[in-house]
Order: sequence, then structure tokens, then C-alpha cells
Amino acid sequence: MPRIFYQSTAELLVQVAEAVCTHHECDLQFVQDFCDLSNAQASGALELTADIGLISKDGNKFKPDSPLIRFLCTPDESRKAAILRVLLESYEPFVKFRERLLATSSVDTAAQQTKVVLELSAHREEIKDTLISLGTYTKAIQSEGGGRYTSNNNNLTNQLHEIADSCGDLSDAVACIRTEIGDYSDSVDRVEVIQPLASALLKARNNLPTEAVAEAATAIESYLARLADRTGVNLAGATGLNSRLEKFRCNNVLPKKIVESGKYLGQVRNAADHGVDVDPDVGAVWEILESTGIQYIFVACSFIRACGARENDEIFCL
Repeated sequence: MPRIFYQSTAELLVQVAEAVCTHHECDLQFVQDFCDLSNAQASGALELTADIGLISKDGNKFKPDSPLIRFLCTPDESRKAAILRVLLESYEPFVKFRERLLATSSVDTAAQQTKVVLELSAHREEIKDTLISLGTYTKAIQSEGGGRYTSNNNNLTNQLHEIADSCGDLSDAVACIRTEIGDYSDSVDRVEVIQPLASALLKARNNLPTEAVAEAATAIESYLARLADRTGVNLAGATGLNSRLEKFRCNNVLPKKIVESGKYLGQVRNAADHGVDVDPDVGAVWEILESTGIQYIFVACSFIRACGARENDEIFCL
């Protein structure tokens, strides 16, 4: 059965999301009036916003569905773009489109192949225009001129900074962490994992990268302990993050790629643990950069999401 795809633009998506956030539960007419849009513009943008996961639709009413929606209520366009980028990383049509763009270097081919693979209902041109709008607005796709585009990850670190800066308190940070982990966050312990990761994000935002890495790493260890209980993995004798990860190789509880990606978290944590001590491996003291502190939190969330996909037999994302 074809998947319905709704044509719109990133700018309209942000506008209607703000309208829904302002009123909390509204109908199409309210959004039209609030944003001064036509019926077709408002309808398409609302449906796309719901498909991406920012809002939900109940009958003829729309209401916020992601805690990140309130971060869009700002005049700062870079922060809006950063928040939308987070959601796009889990939006299947965009993820597939960017993947095919990398493979083909053609937006037309990428749009056509995305349409076929996901059985999207819209015409190729509508799919292409919408996904290019989302990609260029969030800087996930970059125009090279002459109708050519490339995938762009160069500005991702800056956008992670924007997201971190948007988190003014623990509740905001918790909302961000839950969004990064996705639906699987409901299965993750709030006290042992979610809140420490949120606290680490606030530390990273306040330029305390070493402390952020330490707290986030402890949260990952706690997550692995709970996961081990559910999957029957024996963690006896595993005292560090990397040694715990090795235990999950047995019987392929976690596949190699997930284990190895998790070891990045372990190695950065080991560097942070050296503090002012010289690491004999390099003959020097490690310094954890501000950017590393922020990136570490988001990698940790991606790692947990990947583990959740494995646990629930879903499609892997890293």
C-alpha cells in the first residue's frame, strides 16, 4: 500500500508547528489564520509536520507530539534549523533520499528511487522539492549550483551546539535526549540513564566537557547493565565500558558495528578519566574539547537507539 507523502517547504513546516505549539490543540482554520496561509499550504504543511513527528492529528485537530516543538518558538533561524535537523535524522523519506543522493549524485534519481523503495504516493518532483527544502534549510544538504546538491555533514557540530544552547534547564535537556533516542526512550530508565544524559548535555553546553563525558559514560554503563539483565548477558568481571561491550559480542547479542561504535564512547571516557595524569599510550595529558563534550552526548543517544533497534528487531540506525 502506498505511503502518503505530503508536499510542503521547511519554512511552512516551522510556521505551522509554531501555530500548533501556541494553541496546543487547533484545527486547520486556526493555522490558516495564524500563519496567513491558503488552505492547501496549511493542509500540506500540517500533514508533513505530523509525518515527521512534531505534531499529531486526532480527527480534525492538531496538537504537539514532540517536546522539541517549543524550541521552534524563537526568532533564531539557526536554532529552528538545528531542531528540525534532529527530527529529519529519523524521518525515513529524508534518510533514504540523502542515502541515494550520496550514491547517485543526482537529486532526480535519488527522488525517484526514494519514491519506489518507500512506495511514496507523490510525484517524484514533489518529493524532490520537499526533501531538498528540508535538507537545505537544515544544512543537511548543500547546493552546488546548477541544480546539483550534495550531502553535507560539515555543519553538524555547529548545529549540535545550537541544540545544546537551546536547552536552558533539565526538562528541556530531557526532552532533547528523548527525541534523540526516539520511541525507544520509553524503555530506557529515566533516573539512571535519561536524566544523567540530560545533565551531561547541560554540562557540555556550559563548557564542562570532561564532566559531561564522565556523567554520560556512567549513564551508558547503567544502560548496558539493564540491557544485560534483559538479554541474559553476564557482565561479571567487566569493570569498564569497553569490557562490558565485549560481553555483548557473545551470541551476537549486539553486532560488531554497534559494539565498535560504542567503544568510541569507552575510549573518550578513558581519555577523560586520565584528567591531569599523563597517558602512557601517548606520553601526554588528554584535553577533552568543548565540541567533543557535546558530540559525545549525541553519539551516546545514537548508540542507545541502535541497541534498542537490535533489541526490538527493528531497522538499525547509527
